Amino acid sequence: MMTGIAETLARIYEGAIFVYGLVLLLTYAMLAILSIIAVRQYVKRSSYHQLNLLAGSPLAPGITVLAPAFNEGLTIISNVRSLLTLNYPRYEIIIINDGSTDNTMEQLVDEFKLVEVDFAFTVKIRSQPIRRVFKSTDPAYSSLLVIDKVNGKSKADAVNAGINIATFDYFLCTDVDCILHKDTLLELIKPVMQEPKKRVIAIGATLRIANSCEFDEGVMTRMRPPRQLLPRFQEVEYIRAFVLGKMGWSYLNCVPNVSGGLGLFDKEIAIRCGGYDHSSFGEDMELMTRMCRYAYDNRIDYAIRYIPKTLCWTEAPTSLKIFRRQRTRWARGLAQLTFAHFGMFFNPRYGKMGLVIFPYNFFFELLAPIIEFTGIIVYIVLSIMGYINWPYALLLLLFVYTYSVMITTIAILWDQITFRYYKSWREVLYLCMTPFMEFLLYHPLIVFFSLQGYYYFLTGKKSTWGNMQRQGFGKKKS
Repeated sequence: MMTGIAETLARIYEGAIFVYGLVLLLTYAMLAILSIIAVRQYVKRSSYHQLNLLAGSPLAPGITVLAPAFNEGLTIISNVRSLLTLNYPRYEIIIINDGSTDNTMEQLVDEFKLVEVDFAFTVKIRSQPIRRVFKSTDPAYSSLLVIDKVNGKSKADAVNAGINIATFDYFLCTDVDCILHKDTLLELIKPVMQEPKKRVIAIGATLRIANSCEFDEGVMTRMRPPRQLLPRFQEVEYIRAFVLGKMGWSYLNCVPNVSGGLGLFDKEIAIRCGGYDHSSFGEDMELMTRMCRYAYDNRIDYAIRYIPKTLCWTEAPTSLKIFRRQRTRWARGLAQLTFAHFGMFFNPRYGKMGLVIFPYNFFFELLAPIIEFTGIIVYIVLSIMGYINWPYALLLLLFVYTYSVMITTIAILWDQITFRYYKSWREVLYLCMTPFMEFLLYHPLIVFFSLQGYYYFLTGKKSTWGNMQRQGFGKKKS
């Protein structure tokens, strides 16, 4: 009797996992096709002539660039210089020193000839107090503003302080350790100006790993695949997530979130929905969710767009300790967001957000590590009991492995064929070898750190905005 029940449960479980996996694989295939269509449309509409016209236009919307900094003394000067090279007719740069305990503030004052100024502003979003505001005495840095504030223990609090001071209608949120392409603002504002009917409330773009790339005075001069294995895994992951995933969702106007490393936002909508949540561990996705929720509640026909072109490079963690800290925080933020906004789940009132984006994030982002972990345990138990059809199980595992390698390889090759970031196909082949190891070495780490993040969420373990121990950018990265 018990044996029959166990066999029935095993068959039901196997059937459920098969359906779950099949839906996920079909979703990836759909996103791959839609991504190719979206990227082709982007390339067709883009031209240097358009960018040059926009760069010289006095009608271009103003943009405020917000870059929080906490103990970034190693890279702060080169990264601010990178921001100062941006090509755009109307923009300002606001660096938010979030109570750094190193020499970040001192370096900024000395390098850019900063002096404290009186600056009137209205507090529209709550944040820790701003102690001082600095501007440069050098006309070459007239677009630069530096805020010195009390540490808010989160990036969200720092960005909120910057939003309060921001002059223009759109703000770009980035990390001060990121290096931006000089045409970033021109590229990101284009969807706002090209969209005839919808209000574009957020735009994102592809991020890439800076490790092993070459930089000179804050400008990327040579892209290379990361030499170290852990950053190279992250490079492959980013290409797949941005070029294939986000671009596919962008085609459907179902972008789940805009990365905190690089995102352009409608300031009015961001303020009206309360700005960044300083208590969130996934502040970028949480803000995006509330902006979409606000748009639906107020009958705003909105759009969120993504740019396939790489516009930002960020230094990836090279140690498992720092990588674990990053990924557990991301997973905790996803769990926190799902719990806080669960009322949107399959709620037709919230359109695509409630019926597509939220269910996808719940089933295939939040639950995926749990299903994988429990699946391993179940299959171990079933194998001990002798209920595993090993030829079928091994064939299924081989199919999943091959499919994951294929999807990632397609993303890498499509990105290279379209934009030619790497100078030699040898470098591309070097990168294409990485997915063969990802399934066995990198993916288990993602699952484990995600589960750890969920545990931290359930137990309420405290966490703060820590120092990511940057190595800095030089002319050559090794």
